[in-house]
Amino acid sequence: MCTVCGCGEGETRIGKAHAHDHDHPHDHEHTHGHDHSHDHPHDHSHDHAHDHSHTNDHHYGKGPAHAHAPGLSQTRMVEIEQNILGKNDEYANENRHFFTDNGILTLNLVSSPGSGKTTLLTRSLTDLKDELPLSVIEGDQETANDAERIRATGVTALQINTGKGCHLDAHMVGHALETLKPEKGGVLFIENVGNLVCPAAFDLGEAHKVAILSVTEGEDKPIKYPDMFHAADLMLLNKIDLLPYVQFDVDKCIEYARRVNPGIQVLQVSATTGEGMEDWYQWLRMTRQMRLIGRGDLAEKTESLSTASST
Repeated sequence: MCTVCGCGEGETRIGKAHAHDHDHPHDHEHTHGHDHSHDHPHDHSHDHAHDHSHTNDHHYGKGPAHAHAPGLSQTRMVEIEQNILGKNDEYANENRHFFTDNGILTLNLVSSPGSGKTTLLTRSLTDLKDELPLSVIEGDQETANDAERIRATGVTALQINTGKGCHLDAHMVGHALETLKPEKGGVLFIENVGNLVCPAAFDLGEAHKVAILSVTEGEDKPIKYPDMFHAADLMLLNKIDLLPYVQFDVDKCIEYARRVNPGIQVLQVSATTGEGMEDWYQWLRMTRQMRLIGRGDLAEKTESLSTASST
């Protein structure tokens, strides 16, 4: 069992992707296999012990972080965690090669429950679906409710239910890609399970982690959950339309985020009113174009990138 979030026994279920009427070329053949030389069962239940405090070799508290599990020494727990994360990184590298080879910008959306992550995502899909090739992997412990909301926008989505699992991992994402078949040159959003702890440690092969934090949660979240904000390249401060009604210090929140991650970018948005969303869309466009140009097969995009940069 995960000693941080309580991942327990449960069956991971990957649903079917409901697509538009395109036939996407897709040469992806995932070599994950099914030997699962992790220290947990084949049913992806994550019945394992890991404290995640050792992953990034840093700790922001005032003492060493320790996790405890009956019958396991700290040394054994570290060994188990390293084995799990090492295997996950192998799968993540496979995913990353696939994304790079196909020019797919992949974003891992992370947040606590209630941040407005799905609302922000569905608004983004609605606003951008006629401009960019988009697809979504949706992670939840149970139900397909969020995937159904996403599909209602007309964008292809695939649901992964983790059971009692508290995060997606690279192996789940790799298998999901075989069904989803994201379009070359597009943007793939991975909406992770709502949790600001374990998803920080698990690389999915994404280009960037994007942390969504709402003004209803408290400005100290970045220093309470530093690993996540340290791992993220962008923080979307959501629900800014509620600032007149809540006690939330925006400047202090940004200061805290940059205390744990000096390079993090911060955009203030409201998925409800649309305020600031164009800044988010511009970030998406620029980041996608940089990825495409980096592949060397879309040099003609350079001019449009320069134009976008000047607006």
